[in-house]
Amino acid sequence: MQNADELIAKNYRMEIVRDEAEGGYVVSFPDLPGCLSSGETIEDAIKNADEAKKLWIYAAIEDGIQIPDPDSLNEYSGQFKLRIPKSLHKSLTEHSKKEGVSMNQYCVYLLSKYDALNN
Repeated sequence: MQNADELIAKNYRMEIVRDEAEGGYVVSFPDLPGCLSSGETIEDAIKNADEAKKLWIYAAIEDGIQIPDPDSLNEYSGQFKLRIPKSLHKSLTEHSKKEGVSMNQYCVYLLSKYDALNN
């Protein structure tokens, strides 16, 4: 049987999104499906989300639902190898020099920017 207090104490990842239609913020827990809350300010939304997480966990235990551990970044090294065309390599190198950063930093910037635009 899962212990509610231990599960509540675990660091489940929160996603905070501005609610453009209604105002305020919506907070969800990707590892706890359907567990979300909102608030007028980020602080209120987080406070409400902590309470929603507790209630969600108690209800899940009562219903016999297996609650997963929080997703961990420990299984990711932060490194991967990528083969690219020589022309792209040249272009990225030139752009990174122009910006005064390493090519690695420039590529992380580009990937982060693209990822943010698509989330």
